[in-house]
Amino acid sequence: MMSTDPRADASALAGHSSLTPHRTPPAGVPGRRAFADVVAANAQYAQHFTGMNLGGRAARGLAVITCMDSRIDPLGVLGMKPGDAKILRNAGARVTDDVLRTLVLACYLLEVNRVLVMPHTRCAMIGREEAEIHAQIASKYGVDTRGFEFRTSSDVTSTLRADVQRIRSFPLLPARLPVAGAVYNVDTGALKLIDD
Repeated sequence: MMSTDPRADASALAGHSSLTPHRTPPAGVPGRRAFADVVAANAQYAQHFTGMNLGGRAARGLAVITCMDSRIDPLGVLGMKPGDAKILRNAGARVTDDVLRTLVLACYLLEVNRVLVMPHTRCAMIGREEAEIHAQIASKYGVDTRGFEFRTSSDVTSTLRADVQRIRSFPLLPARLPVAGAVYNVDTGALKLIDD
């Protein structure tokens, strides 16, 4: 039975670890204050917004799987504009179960007919061990993250090839769906296509 103390519950769920969640909102500080700049910027944006006259489909038939890294502007990198492509982002540009779920919807309902997997250089998920990241978070924040996998990789190219193959072999996607992999260089802006 769980206790009434949420910190004790979190510790129990983390495998009886002494580590506890580090984020307890300060008393009397509303969460919306942290988003004041975002709301103000949106007010300015909305004042001049005229609508894009776009539907929900990918006008150029492309889905891009890329990293959440802030240095990447997926549409800009590919010379596209809003409405041209579906952009799926996560840490490391990995082909997860949720990415596959989203691709099924995109292919059958949103006119996606090709997929590009686009990780990047100098990614924090490449060249590091899972245990190292778990230990870093535990040491710095006191949070035990060992209950899930970050999906780190030792080599961007071999991981990219495996992720591309995962899409190609997924039985719920169209059999002849074109899938490619390319590494984006965050220092030069160049894209390097990975041969099969």
